[in-house]
Amino acid sequence: MEGMIQIYTGNGKGKTTAAMGLALRACGAGLRVYIGQFVKDMKYAEVRLLEQVLPQIQIEQLGRGCFIQREPGPADRQAAQQGLARVAEQMKGGRYDLLILDEISIAISMGLLEEEAVLALLESKPPQVELVLTGRYMPEKLLAKADLITEMKEIRHYYATRGLLARDGIER
Repeated sequence: MEGMIQIYTGNGKGKTTAAMGLALRACGAGLRVYIGQFVKDMKYAEVRLLEQVLPQIQIEQLGRGCFIQREPGPADRQAAQQGLARVAEQMKGGRYDLLILDEISIAISMGLLEEEAVLALLESKPPQVELVLTGRYMPEKLLAKADLITEMKEIRHYYATRGLLARDGIER
């Protein structure tokens, strides 16, 4: 099977959720799955469940947390760059059929990764590997490389209308 490059982007909710759903589907079909989460360092409910129930899905958190209340620093850049190198190693190792780079575009937009380094990763993708990139602010050059692009568009969000923060089991 020829592997494609998929992108889930936009300002709406559901990009990581869609990627996790694809990971479940792929695992159910016998594919080997790797998920590298950039920026995130908290084990959200889906990560805890996958680790318990489907240990054949490899999940690594490659970041040092989000940047809502702080600016990224040198340690964040180093973690992201090491994370990208780790993804490249996993992709070239031939062990995985599907690799998900969760929040990769946030790492780029925050200056943690160079867009050109991510483009080089896409160019080195083995033909049989399916690659999924998620996150807001996806650069145009990455969009141009994608075989499939899904944009999540926010129409209304209860954070904006009611001030509700992330809820357990729904957003985290």
